[in-house]
Amino acid sequence: MSKIFDASEVAKHNTKDSCWVVLYDKVYDVTNFLPEHPGGQRIILKLAGKDATKEYDPVHPPGTLEEHLRPEDCLGTINKESLPKPEVTAEEVGKESDQPPPLGSLMNLDEIEIEATKRISKKAWAYYFSASDDLRSKSFNNLVYQQILLRPRVFVDCTACDLSTTFLGHKVGIPIFVAPAAMARLAHPDGEHGIAKACARFNAMQMVSNNASMTPEQIVQGASPDQVFGWQLYVQNHREKSEAMLRRINAMRDHYKFITLTLDAPVPGKRELDEKSNFDFSDTSPASGEATPAKGGVGQQLFFGTAADLTWKVTLPWLAAHTDLPIVLKGVQTHEDVFMAAQFAPQVKAVILSNHGGRALDTAPPAIHTLLEVRKYCPEVLSRLEIYVDGGIKRGTDVVKALCLGARGVGIGRAALFGLGAGGQAGVERVLEILEAETATCMRLLGVKNISELNTRFINTRSVERDIFDGDAGLDRRGLWSRSKL
Repeated sequence: MSKIFDASEVAKHNTKDSCWVVLYDKVYDVTNFLPEHPGGQRIILKLAGKDATKEYDPVHPPGTLEEHLRPEDCLGTINKESLPKPEVTAEEVGKESDQPPPLGSLMNLDEIEIEATKRISKKAWAYYFSASDDLRSKSFNNLVYQQILLRPRVFVDCTACDLSTTFLGHKVGIPIFVAPAAMARLAHPDGEHGIAKACARFNAMQMVSNNASMTPEQIVQGASPDQVFGWQLYVQNHREKSEAMLRRINAMRDHYKFITLTLDAPVPGKRELDEKSNFDFSDTSPASGEATPAKGGVGQQLFFGTAADLTWKVTLPWLAAHTDLPIVLKGVQTHEDVFMAAQFAPQVKAVILSNHGGRALDTAPPAIHTLLEVRKYCPEVLSRLEIYVDGGIKRGTDVVKALCLGARGVGIGRAALFGLGAGGQAGVERVLEILEAETATCMRLLGVKNISELNTRFINTRSVERDIFDGDAGLDRRGLWSRSKL
């Protein structure tokens, strides 16, 4: 029979020399685990001697405890009657008394974000909303779409409008996919599985984050084999951890159809809102010359252990040796790297033009700039790779403009998370419903019946073209496409 502890006994173990926490009514000794915690010791020590379930649960998939702790680290159970009553904050009281509006009354993605901001915690909002430095790339991601004008044709029968297309050979219902977005259960308990069920309604593709708050098995539970999922990979310094995850994903190939290798964030960007939301204001400022203790927000904590030594010559052959699933390279930001990626076809099937939602390098180019670079300097790669874009999508007109420039599909990240925050699975459905309807309306008003008819004659990009890179192409076309490098 397991030992039962009073909260007063647990509270005595609140130092790095003896650190106990309560999780799911069980008492754990995590002293030996402190130096190994991916987010650093500080976050655990803040909760030492206390019930940490509320803080732990939304950001850790099931099985995390069993993976990192020994069976003997579970000391027993907590006497629940001895635990202090949880304090209800003014923020929580306000949320309980504020009745949410019908989701159908939210008419666009901005209104969904506003509603979600009222409902989710400040920590969750800061993590989702934040971007690097001055948020220039984040804001420009959307602004650039507004600089592209549409050229509608008239006297065209637009009674019917078909949004279906194919991604990597798989039929999907809409040209919009959910990009990898971490920690979905910070927004709502439905989490990534709720996103998956929302995507099923629209036959939309979902790329699952390497830092998902649910296991890959939980996320696809109950999904049809026809529903398309991809798994995002952040390569770890300890490669065996990534290799173990790849084995799990390879075994679920009836759901996970490809691997998305993220490249644009070998180190985390400086996300000031996220960092400040996790700042401990009780800390005294260090004296002059002393090092500031590492803090960081949720984003920096998630990056702990991520490898920064990836290269074309080493990493892609390593990845190809551990999976035969198609590879999608995410975070490509120049035409030179798109051109390079094409030389690793056919296993590299696609690239996602992305600046990480403005969360990595501030003032990095929006995906539309990179797509225009590709059309200018190496348009031949459009027949060699599928090209996707993400970042800044707010309207169906944004989706259509990207497709006109040759993008196969368009990803949304924050929008799905804010949809969860506004209404769980139903909120994500509302996000996709809005974008689907706006995209169809835009196509009809352009005089277009299906995705394949979209091309550059339906848009005017002159005001954007003047801002894209205008130097030498910098490409070595000798022997291009002669033999894959994988």
